[in-house]
Amino acid sequence: MFAKLHAVAKQVSQVVVGKDVQIRQSLVCLLAGGHLLIEDVPGVGKTTLAHALAISLGMKFNRLQFTSDLLPADVVGISIFNREKNGFIFHPGPVFTQVLLADEINRATPKTQSALLEAMEERQVTADGITRDLPRPYFVIATQNPAHQIGTFQLPESQLDRFLMCLSLGYPDAAAERALLMGEDRRAMLKTLPVAMQPEELMSAQTALREVHVSPALVDYIQAIAQASRQGGLFAEGLSPRASIALLQAARAWAAMEGRNHAIPEDVQAVLVPIAAHRLRPLKSAGSSALGSRDLVLQLMKSVPV
Repeated sequence: MFAKLHAVAKQVSQVVVGKDVQIRQSLVCLLAGGHLLIEDVPGVGKTTLAHALAISLGMKFNRLQFTSDLLPADVVGISIFNREKNGFIFHPGPVFTQVLLADEINRATPKTQSALLEAMEERQVTADGITRDLPRPYFVIATQNPAHQIGTFQLPESQLDRFLMCLSLGYPDAAAERALLMGEDRRAMLKTLPVAMQPEELMSAQTALREVHVSPALVDYIQAIAQASRQGGLFAEGLSPRASIALLQAARAWAAMEGRNHAIPEDVQAVLVPIAAHRLRPLKSAGSSALGSRDLVLQLMKSVPV
C-alpha cells in the first residue's frame, strides 16, 4: 500500500527534477491528511508539482488563480436564480475538487483567503445556510510569493496554522536545470503521466496510518518540543496543539514511507522544520535577526534532548 507512494514519488520526480526531498515531503503531507503551502519565487515548478501529484494519484484537479479582486464566491461557489424552476440553484466553485491548487494565495485579500478555512479544516463548505461535503480525499496545495514582492497580503497566523507543511522548492542545481533545458517540455510530460495510485488506495493508506505505533516516550518528545517553542524565548508564540497533532501524524507518515510500523525520534526530526517554521514567528528580542524561522527551528530541535 505505502509502496505505491514510492512509485508516485518516482514518477513525479521525472517531471519536477532535482526535488526528491520536497516531493517526498509533499506525499507525507498528503498521507497525513494535511494541506501544503509552497513559498517560493515564480517559475521554480510549484504549479507543475501540484499538477503532477494530482495526475499520478488519479485525483480531480482544479487550479484557482488568486488575485486582489477575487471574491469568496469565486472560491466556494454562488447561487443563481433559475426562472424555469423559480428558485436559486447553487453552482459549486473550484473548491469542489480533490486537489485544489490555490495559486499565489497571498495575492488575494484576507476576506477571500478566509473562504478556504472551513474547506481545509472541516472538508465542507457552507453557503446560503446549507453545508455541502467536499470530495475525498481532499488536498489543498497553496503557493505564495515572498512577502516582499509587490501586491502580496501576509497570511494570518490562523490560516498558516491550517497548513500542515510549508516547503520551498528553491532554484534547481546545475544538473537539474540542464535537464530542464535539454529535456522534454514539462507540460507535454504531464499529459503523458499514467495514474500510479488510485484515490481509494490513498484513502486506505491514510486510514492504515493509525496502525503505525507511537510510544509514550515519543509523545513526550513531541510535547517537549512544543513546550520549548512556547518557553524558549525564540518565538512570539509557540506551537499550537494543532501543530503538535500535525507533528505526530507527519512522523507516522514518514515512518510508513520508510517501511516501518512504528515511529522514532528521527521521524519527528525529519518533518519538524516544514511543520513548524511557518507557524513560528521569531521574536525581535531573540537577537538573531540574521536567522530565519527555519534556522531557529533547527536550533530549537537541538536544544530538546531525545
